[in-house]
Amino acid sequence: MTQVWERWHTVWIITAALVPLTALGTAAVTRARLRAGVPRARAWRRSLAEAAMVLGTLPWVWMTLTPVSVPEGTVLVYLVPLSDLRAQLTQPLPWVVVQTVGNLAVFFALGAGAPVRFAALASPARLLLLGAGCSLLVELTQRVFVAGRVCSVDDVLINAAGCLLGGLLTYRWWARPAVPAAPDLAARAARR
Repeated sequence: MTQVWERWHTVWIITAALVPLTALGTAAVTRARLRAGVPRARAWRRSLAEAAMVLGTLPWVWMTLTPVSVPEGTVLVYLVPLSDLRAQLTQPLPWVVVQTVGNLAVFFALGAGAPVRFAALASPARLLLLGAGCSLLVELTQRVFVAGRVCSVDDVLINAAGCLLGGLLTYRWWARPAVPAAPDLAARAARR
């Protein structure tokens, strides 16, 4: 558990260190968009969404791609849905909470910013697919290149749910307004 807390602590330190750099980058990109004629609100919204996606996702992905030491005999691949979660539920409650919240957080910021920035991703189903696809890529990378990491289909499911939750948090900024129904011409003619 100490190793997990150390990695979480490192994520927060990296994130805090990147905030000033991200703020400068966001301001520069916004300025360039304004010079290119992009309306002010759209320029800021896009730049902030991009910054949130990068700043809120990269440190977590870095953490998931760092090697860890595991006890001998530890299962490193879980391909049956919910089997990894079942195994984790035998651990102390703080461990379960840290693992679940951590997996939800990995692509939360991506889900929050992606539909604001890219209209093509502005639907819950697409956010789930985005989260699942990115998570699958991370899990496969862990399996092939990173020592000691668990590759789990449950991580893909929870990461995808985190991406969706992030998108739902920013829903009001990307949801399309309902298109008013076309006036019923027959009803209008009957009223005349």
